[in-house]
Amino acid sequence: MKKAILVLAIVFLFCVIGVGCLVNKSDDEKEDAQVLDKTYKEFTAFFAVPGTELDENNVIQNLIADSTGIKVHEKWLGSETAYDAISELLESGDYPDFVDAGEESVRMYEAGALVALDDYIEKYPNVKELFSQEQWDSLRQSDGHIYWIPQFSSTYGKERVCVHVDEAFWIQTRVLEWAGYPDIHTLDQYFDLIERYYAAKPTMPDGTAVIPYTILCDDWRYFCLENAPQFLDGYPNDGAAIVDPQTHKVIDYNTTDTAVKYFKKLNEEYKKGIVDPEFYKQTYDEYIAKLSSGRVLGMVDQWWDFAYEAEDAIRHAGLDDEGCQYVPLPITIREGITNQWHNSGSVFHGSSGLAITKSCKDVDKAMGFVSALLEQDIHNLRYWGIEGVDYVIDDNGMFKKTKGMRKMAYDTAYKKSHFCQYNYFPQWLGTSRDGINAMKPEGQEVEFYDGLSDKVRKCLTAYDAQTYVEMLGSNPSPGPWYPIYTYAQALSPSSDEGEAYHMMTECKQNYLPQVVMANNFDETWAEYIKAYNSCHPERFLNGLQNEVNRRVEAAADYEQ
Repeated sequence: MKKAILVLAIVFLFCVIGVGCLVNKSDDEKEDAQVLDKTYKEFTAFFAVPGTELDENNVIQNLIADSTGIKVHEKWLGSETAYDAISELLESGDYPDFVDAGEESVRMYEAGALVALDDYIEKYPNVKELFSQEQWDSLRQSDGHIYWIPQFSSTYGKERVCVHVDEAFWIQTRVLEWAGYPDIHTLDQYFDLIERYYAAKPTMPDGTAVIPYTILCDDWRYFCLENAPQFLDGYPNDGAAIVDPQTHKVIDYNTTDTAVKYFKKLNEEYKKGIVDPEFYKQTYDEYIAKLSSGRVLGMVDQWWDFAYEAEDAIRHAGLDDEGCQYVPLPITIREGITNQWHNSGSVFHGSSGLAITKSCKDVDKAMGFVSALLEQDIHNLRYWGIEGVDYVIDDNGMFKKTKGMRKMAYDTAYKKSHFCQYNYFPQWLGTSRDGINAMKPEGQEVEFYDGLSDKVRKCLTAYDAQTYVEMLGSNPSPGPWYPIYTYAQALSPSSDEGEAYHMMTECKQNYLPQVVMANNFDETWAEYIKAYNSCHPERFLNGLQNEVNRRVEAAADYEQ
């Protein structure tokens, strides 16, 4: 009898445990179902630049979706050109909800593919706050309406700049360390240093060949080859031409004496085997792969064009310990020229930006999402990450990263699965609304310096600098026309100026690599200039001059 009672008790106990397990399992399944049942308003976006698609369950993208109720599926430029990609969109008439068409923005506007944003801008204070009234008015197209929002041109509070995100002659720190950190100011000095280092150390520690100098020419990125003459003469990045700050006269940097000297120097270095023999045919991905391997000693490029991929890869592979990271040098054509590689103040890029297309079924919600991304807590999520996971806050309220957090931030897989910057949506530079932190980690002075590798920190110290900007020096914006390239990028291809601009671009893309590789430089240069002049550059330059004059006069009107 006792045995029977004991058996029954044990059976009852297992039944209770089993029911409890079933209840717990049921509760877990309910919670899982709730997670799976989360529904967000979904939008699509296409950006006419190469980019990396995020993993489907990206952590921060989901957190932003939890907060806003919206998720955006981003698509980027593939192997096609921006012109071809936008042409396909226009031909189909089936557009994503959001688009940044880059230099093809005017084509989308002229095709009637974009939504006028004026009323929505006024409705959302976060968006309205991005620019001054003068800047908003400068975005108006021929019909008087605004169709896109520049994403990278807004500074909140005090400017915070540690990284020179713009163009420069870059060089690896190991080259400077090997030479004893010499002062390098001129084009000749720069290449002389690279030649000497390459002669002494032609291979990497693993035996692979070093590439002394490479040039990116792929599609629109051929600026890495063609626009250095303006900087070498001590002018800032007006891009389309030099503008004399005193007379406001437009000067064609493509045909100056400095342009001849610069391309002749590249030709000489190519013949010596210093310039990468594959430069003229390499794709952007191939270029980034070369930089990521640590093999390339130097190049001209915009920091944003290579650093987020190549610099992170260099650090993740430990190549920063070998001095393979890049720093900028204040290169000019001769001694005595004050360089203007870096200008203070955010540059207003008004020729393109984030637009909403006619295919969008809920423009109001789309603009609401743009506004939400500018809220400080979401902005922190986009660029700093998750508190306690990607950064910590000290007793003074300052954001910082640990060494482990920084290492994770360089990992390509982690970036795809964890971080979501929505980087082609509007954003802030400068100082956070808390008045303490920078809007982005790269602007946080202490975080920037603490995060540097030993080799970069040693290099900066040798040049009495603490930031990349201090390596170059900084200059104020030269005038209200700056940068004039925004006018060139917004030209209609059907206009006389636009037609000339596009012909000039094609001519340079075709001839300049040939000039660098020419057996007879003088003959090839003369052939190039003849072809260039046949594009009627004077039509484009006259248009630029008129626009410079207009911007100067318009700025004076706003000052009154």
